[in-house]
Amino acid sequence: MAGWPTWPQWDERELDGLRRVLESGNWGGYSETLGEFERAFAARHGAAHCVSAMNGTVSLVAAFAACEIGPGDEVIVPAYTFFATASAVRLAGATPVFVDIDPDTYNLDVAAAAAAIGERTRAIVPVHFAGLPVDLDLLLPLAAKHDLVVIEDAAHAHGSSWRGRPVGTLGDIGSFSFQANKNMTAGEGGALLTNDDALAERLWSYVNQGRDSDGSWYEHPHLGSNLRLTGWQAAVLQVQLERLDPQLERRMAAARYLREELAQFAGLRPLAWDERADNHAHHLFVLRYDADGLDGLSRDDFRRELEARGIPSSAGYGMPLYRQQSLKPPLGRATPCPAAERACKEAIWLSHNLLLADEAQLAAIPEAVADILTDRRRLALRAESPREAGSPRQASSPRQGGVAA
Repeated sequence: MAGWPTWPQWDERELDGLRRVLESGNWGGYSETLGEFERAFAARHGAAHCVSAMNGTVSLVAAFAACEIGPGDEVIVPAYTFFATASAVRLAGATPVFVDIDPDTYNLDVAAAAAAIGERTRAIVPVHFAGLPVDLDLLLPLAAKHDLVVIEDAAHAHGSSWRGRPVGTLGDIGSFSFQANKNMTAGEGGALLTNDDALAERLWSYVNQGRDSDGSWYEHPHLGSNLRLTGWQAAVLQVQLERLDPQLERRMAAARYLREELAQFAGLRPLAWDERADNHAHHLFVLRYDADGLDGLSRDDFRRELEARGIPSSAGYGMPLYRQQSLKPPLGRATPCPAAERACKEAIWLSHNLLLADEAQLAAIPEAVADILTDRRRLALRAESPREAGSPRQASSPRQGGVAA
């Protein structure tokens, strides 16, 4: 089916914002536009501070630097997530410790994280996968008990909340990405949220060449880098932030519709939606695929059939992170992760832009699945019918000169 909502979405408002930056002559990382965006993003998520950065990978690196996590330290991360969650740990000089995921949500398994805590553990990085918050009722007390830093990887979770509190503000630091396919985007970009004044100052310093926010321009009391976002990106993100809540509501409504409609197919199980997550960004709508429930059709063949009917999808991550060459032991440490291994074989991702379609268009998804199953069963019946298949039993009969099986 053609005509799914495209991504990114934009209109004259982004152009107006870019024009204002152009005409201001202040295009860099100290523009007033940047400050306006940071204040607005912090306010939307209920945070005291926002420090923007050039992307969501270096924002994680900055978070580790601000928390003084480095060589000799271990950081617990889920085995099923994007590479940057763990590569940022390595770039900070620390060691990622990979733990399994909850098979129903693909989020960090908090019990597995608890079992992996050791003498060198300094932090836990929960990834709010696909936009669903990790079980923070379990995670935050665990971290407090062991005096561990919590850095929320909220790259999928713009606008998500847990018991009414926006994610990215419940741990020590929250890291967001504005990469091209994220629910808010400026092509690239990142942001860090915190309610801790001292952490906010250290984050700002690391992103701004080690300066103090109240120091002189050429004074660099700390080690840092230039990781600043530009005025251009901030102008786009200000408008993207205005779109966030209306799009969030549309995605959640679409997800509820698809969950209900796809329940008729035994082989397609959407990831669980914990109702304590009163807002779920749905960066992805993820299905757990079971070939037995879909007449034995393989996941790859099923996805090809979806694509032929105009439904784009992805198989997601092809391997758990500890199988990546750059993260294998001794560069990382892995605990047993059977759920993560299984997720790599069963997941089907539908992108968030599909969830911006109206209900009539969304209906094409369950209709496509029903059509695939109908075709599959029709072919099976033909294969079982000698007449429809050209009477293969007679053709292969020894009496007719055929070759006996």
